[in-house]
Amino acid sequence: MAWLVKGARLLDPARGIDRTGDLLIDGGKIARIGGEIRADGEPETIDAKGCVLAPAFVDMHVHLREPGREDAETIESGTRAAAAGGFGAVACMPNTDPPLDSQGAIRFVLERAEEAGPVRVLPIGCITAGRRGERLAEIGDLVRAGAAAISDDGSWVESPLLMRRALEYARMFDIPVVTHAEDKRLSAGGVMHEGEMSLRLGLRGIPAESEVVAIERDVRLADLAGGRLHVAHVSTAEGVAVVRRAKERGLPVTAETAPHYLAQTDRCLAGYDTNRKMNPPLRTAADRDALREAVADGAIDAIATDHAPHPLHEKEVEFDAAPFGVVGLETALAVLLTYLVRAGHLPLPRLVECMTSAPARILGLDLPGLAEGRDASLVLFDPDGSWVVDPSRFESISRNTPFAGERLFGEIKALFLGPRRIVPRPKSGGGFLFPDEEAK
Repeated sequence: MAWLVKGARLLDPARGIDRTGDLLIDGGKIARIGGEIRADGEPETIDAKGCVLAPAFVDMHVHLREPGREDAETIESGTRAAAAGGFGAVACMPNTDPPLDSQGAIRFVLERAEEAGPVRVLPIGCITAGRRGERLAEIGDLVRAGAAAISDDGSWVESPLLMRRALEYARMFDIPVVTHAEDKRLSAGGVMHEGEMSLRLGLRGIPAESEVVAIERDVRLADLAGGRLHVAHVSTAEGVAVVRRAKERGLPVTAETAPHYLAQTDRCLAGYDTNRKMNPPLRTAADRDALREAVADGAIDAIATDHAPHPLHEKEVEFDAAPFGVVGLETALAVLLTYLVRAGHLPLPRLVECMTSAPARILGLDLPGLAEGRDASLVLFDPDGSWVVDPSRFESISRNTPFAGERLFGEIKALFLGPRRIVPRPKSGGGFLFPDEEAK
């Protein structure tokens, strides 16, 4: 199948491309890129005036829940949600049941994704066996099975010796160690950010220091061990400052944040909405603004969703009893366009970089991008298309979004992955189509 995309804004910051033009996809590859293309044969022509054609997004932090919590999400449903959000690849975290701490577990995820997933899945293996923080997992075996990184996400590796050894082993395989920077000796029992709002709402707080001291320690260990450290879901201004200083010293440290930290603050919890309960928690406006600045100037490298699905009944409880986590794959682009780009906090090319080449670089992933002869891995989106978030229409099994009912800007029009085109239905219709599904 061939497609001729006409009149799009072709945007690939990693290759210095930002211009209006046409692009021809033929046989699953980018055949031509130009101002105006007249193609031989009869490719399907797509009028993309006003739309952006960019590399398909890469999410380096998602929870697909399989194996163990298929009531919340499966590899199939999670990757369908990713495709609906414009993602061509996702890295899944290892806090499943059982955890991804063996070759068999890593291979299971890869095989399930190959069978059922529309997008590429990059498993992240455990740092410690069972994520128990007692001894290292067989890191070499995990990498040989296909792990793209290691992490005990959901838990911080409290032992500095174990973390040092993990960084040293990971250096041998040139993979990042992804740290969930939270000293639970400080945050234990907390359910939201510790500050004025937690006092007002009568909820136990999670101090910013629980994140900051954990990042500080792990940065020092990365300096000692020489391994690559990646800090997940940074949420505080002080955490940003630690990462910024590490980068200024030339240390191998990268970091991510998530759309919800860039859009909302702890004041959004005034109604005790459990769909705004996540870990780390929503912080203050000052923290949000520091994160926005860090994304803009590069102190924060990537934006990842931390897509964390939970069934409805688990969230429909008192705030203290509800689990942490929100879904984000299907709203990520629109949230970021609405709250950052349209509001003037971030230029569109930098946003695309944070969602494409930056996470791909950290994970060691070859990002085809907009280059002739390369496999198609592209997303077409309308940055001005608006829609109201209706969780009942999500591809994800779970509905726990903090943006329900909001009007957002940014609609995915198509995802091109090799010879396959995935076309989202209108947001009012829900779901999306593969070519073979369209005929049914």
